[in-house]
Amino acid sequence: MRLFPRGVRLRTQIVLLQVALVALILGLAFGVFAYLSDQRLSAEYGQRALAIARTVASDPVVRDEVARYAALEPGPLPRAELASGELEQTAEAARLRTGALFVVITDDAGLRLAHPDPARLGQKVSTDPSQALAGREVVIREHGTLGDSVRAKVPVREPGSDRVVGEVSVGISTEAVSDQLVSDLRRAAVLVLGALFTGIAGSVLLARRWHGLTLGLQPAELAELVREQDVVLHGIGVGVVAVDARWHTTVINDEARALLGIDGESGRPVDSIGLTPRVLEAFRAADGQPVQAAVGDRIVVVTARTVTREGRALGAVLDVRDRTDVESLTRQLDAVRSMSTVLRAQRHEFANRLHLLSGLLHGDRPGEAARYIDELLGSGPLGAAMPGIEAVRDPYLQAFLAAKAAHARENGVSLRLGPSTWVDANLVAPVDVTTVLGNLLDNAIDAVRAVGPGVNAEFDAHLREDSAADGPGARARALVEVELVQEGSTLHITVADSGPGIGPELVDSLFADGVSTKHDGGVPGGRGVGLALSRQVARALDGDVWLASAGEAGGELRGAEFIARLPGVLSEGEVS
Repeated sequence: MRLFPRGVRLRTQIVLLQVALVALILGLAFGVFAYLSDQRLSAEYGQRALAIARTVASDPVVRDEVARYAALEPGPLPRAELASGELEQTAEAARLRTGALFVVITDDAGLRLAHPDPARLGQKVSTDPSQALAGREVVIREHGTLGDSVRAKVPVREPGSDRVVGEVSVGISTEAVSDQLVSDLRRAAVLVLGALFTGIAGSVLLARRWHGLTLGLQPAELAELVREQDVVLHGIGVGVVAVDARWHTTVINDEARALLGIDGESGRPVDSIGLTPRVLEAFRAADGQPVQAAVGDRIVVVTARTVTREGRALGAVLDVRDRTDVESLTRQLDAVRSMSTVLRAQRHEFANRLHLLSGLLHGDRPGEAARYIDELLGSGPLGAAMPGIEAVRDPYLQAFLAAKAAHARENGVSLRLGPSTWVDANLVAPVDVTTVLGNLLDNAIDAVRAVGPGVNAEFDAHLREDSAADGPGARARALVEVELVQEGSTLHITVADSGPGIGPELVDSLFADGVSTKHDGGVPGGRGVGLALSRQVARALDGDVWLASAGEAGGELRGAEFIARLPGVLSEGEVS
């Protein structure tokens, strides 16, 4: 059953219901107060009448006179004598003094000995005197010859005896009771109206507060929003974490719990739900910029935005997208691209060599052509690109190292293999190996390239010292050395460079997500993911990546040195 038509807004319904409820409660309270006040006033006036009646009944003159009249023979009483007698004077004086409606004195037969109306003297009273004549005091509300009244009836006893010889009846008009009740109710009505207006004002304020909390939405709209939120938040493949203006969580969907590895309980401060420092920093910034982060064994991209409505800040929302598969594909694409780069270089190199051979043969110089072919068979294209690469037997790893060497040369950096390099097995996890190796090499190349001549005075001094030590004509080099060593199915990787090393302030936090020694450089989501990702991949293989040296004062490779251990990435069988 509807209390209001469909078109009435929730705010109006709340006000009307509150006003009706307040009015009903105040009306009931006023009625109870009126009833209780009437009973109280009747009791108070009854006690007042009883006190007057007791006073008159205990008067010695009254007792003597009533006893004298009670002793007379039955018959008509002398009205003239009663009208001027002491009983009439005493009763009338008491009535005037107390403001009572009447003070009536009777004998033991109920005949009036004193009455405000002298014409009624000597007549029988209009109400039953039997209880008072039986020796009991009575307070009662009755209608008599003088109208409605609250009256008290008290027995009059014979002097020196307990024998009842008459009664005293004192009445106070109910109009006096009503007047007092009306006066009390008027004062109460003022309070009730004040309470009613206060209730109305409170209802209006409550309705406005409700309107603000619900953003002006109606119950049907709120219910529909809840249903839509449940469907959307738990049906999409994007993680969502929402907080209110106090940064307490309000919504955490299942996808966010899975991607971020956090507790899904709402109402907790955002700092306590288990977000990584990088994700939490991006959430707090809420600048709408995508940030890439490593969380457990996943790579995610998080974007945080503030939420406002009508200029009022409501909180913030963080959306989380899984980039793990995309990053895996990107790593594979990088590997393919590296292979493609090497093949292009080989094709160009072979084309040049074929042109040279063609020229020698067309020039009728077969001996020189034969010697050139022997040289080619002895070195090979990759050996020329990177000396010592024949120590690495896996073709995938050869191509990757050759591509990195070409990349380093383009940036003025020399990439070489360490003297202990030896890998006599095939890769079984090429993507994981190239991810770790590629990140370490890229970081080393960037570190050496970033401090070229004229950029870092101390680095330039070291280069000049090395150049002087090598003798006249020697050139200082930006150098990166990588060493690959096989131990069963485990691959050990060492990458060292001639750069400035790692600052002491970054040594302890270097592998933390988001920590980087480089500027963003326009990279979406910022830097600081490579080392964290490398360690993540290595530890997924039960290996690790660590900083062996932050940098030394002297030596050719005075920069940082990283070591990686990757178990199970090599096949111990025959190399294909």
